[in-house]
Formats: sequence, structure tokens, C-alpha cells
Amino acid sequence: MSVVGGASSTSLVTRVQNMIMKPAAEWDVVAAEPASVGSIYTGYAMILAAIPAIASLLGSILFVHTNPILAVITAVIGYVLALVGLYITAFIVNALAPSFGGAQNQVQALKLVAYANTAAWVAGVLNIIPILGALASLVGGIYSLYVLYLGLPKLMKNPADKTTVYFIVTLVVAVVVYAVIGAVVGLVIGLLAVGVLGAGAVATGAVH
Repeated sequence: MSVVGGASSTSLVTRVQNMIMKPAAEWDVVAAEPASVGSIYTGYAMILAAIPAIASLLGSILFVHTNPILAVITAVIGYVLALVGLYITAFIVNALAPSFGGAQNQVQALKLVAYANTAAWVAGVLNIIPILGALASLVGGIYSLYVLYLGLPKLMKNPADKTTVYFIVTLVVAVVVYAVIGAVVGLVIGLLAVGVLGAGAVATGAVH
């Protein structure tokens, strides 16, 4: 599978390896290659974002012993909102570009945010073991921020001396976006848990 269309497409595995092992050089490749919102999502983000979602689902069922129906619903909601958050963050990064001497380009902004998340998504495979998942998420998240920092001036074309401030503002935006997403997920899951457990209680009572 290719990340983008065309004869010069980069394979998914190659892109993942390069974004983790040599991100600075890979950003030059990313900046120059053709892409679209659709190709970034279907060829990369939707695939990689599924890793932590599936691992969390398995971990919840195997180790936490969560109700399977609730675990599936939680994983699906988290996955969808993660992809929505990706677009919202990229939208804001793009909107901020002129304030830091950069050039607005929604596709480039989405490339930046999506590919920078590579390490965090890959590390999410350890979510299958809840204790390891928390540590992996922290390490992967920190490394992804470093990769994002490297990519900002290459994709958004801002002057190097404004990268740090641009990065900090972007980080604040991302934290706010995902905090809101987390709150929404928590609320929805809480309501669903009440519904699922309530339905289970009713079914148990009916049997007796």
C-alpha cells in the first residue's frame, strides 16, 4: 500500500520507518510529494490510528475484563474522534501559519500532524498491556512532538527563528483539542456504560 498516489509513492512501512528513524530527512520527502486530504487519511492516518484502538480493545477485554460490547464501542468512538482531532489540529496549525511567517496549506498541515503522530500510533500497540501502554504512550507522544518540531519549518515554511514559538502555540492547541476530545469520549462512554450495564441487569432480572 502506498501513502500517496503516483509512481513515486512511498510505501506505508517505509514511511513509518523513516518517520521514526530519520524524521528530519523524511520531512524533506514529505514536503515535496503530492498528496490530498483523502490520501493522507486512507493511506496512512486511518491505518496507523487503528493500532492503539485495536490494542486498547484487546487489552480491555483480556486484562481489564471490560464488557465486550462496551469495549468495542469505546474503541470505535476513540478511533473516530482521534481522526477528527487530527483534522481539527491541522486546521488550526494551518490557520496559525501566517502569524509565524509561514504559508497556509491545509494539505501540508495535515501531512505535518498526521506523520508526526507516527511514533505515538506505533507505540500504541503496547496498549494491549495497560501498564505498558501508559508508558509507551508517554514516550511515543514525546517523540512525536519532537518530530512535529522538526517538520514545522519544512512543511509550513515558517522562518527557523519562529519555529519554537509556533511549536509551543501548536502544542497548546493540540492539548486543548485532545482534552476536549477526551472529555467527550469520557462522557459518551460513561453514558454507554450505564446503558449497557443497565440492560444487562434487566436481562438478568428477566431470566430470574
